[in-house]
Amino acid sequence: MKFAHLAALASDTVKTTQRKLPPPLRDLATAVPVHYEALPHETVLAEGFEPDILGLFTGNPHGTEFSHEQPAPPEILLYLENLWDLADGDEAFFREETRLTYLHELGHYFGWDEDELAARGLD
Repeated sequence: MKFAHLAALASDTVKTTQRKLPPPLRDLATAVPVHYEALPHETVLAEGFEPDILGLFTGNPHGTEFSHEQPAPPEILLYLENLWDLADGDEAFFREETRLTYLHELGHYFGWDEDELAARGLD
């Protein structure tokens, strides 16, 4: 599958997901840029993330101050080739996994840890 097509599917899925969020969460969600990448960059892998990572939240969670340790603004990265590989060529599964991965990373923006994400079915 070509990256441009995957990016269009993922972007449509994220926008649809955002529209379904309650208004206060929707406003926060739409303020966080989502970037679509084919695969994780080598700097991400050097930080210890697995090559098959599906998504990543970077930056400071909502409600926290910028710090010298994390000076970049918040953003969500979705790794489309990894999501497509997981979906095994099934567009519906790709969309669903993209939705879940986006919500998982958005949860990190909200300050939720892995246990809180799991409690919400986003692990």
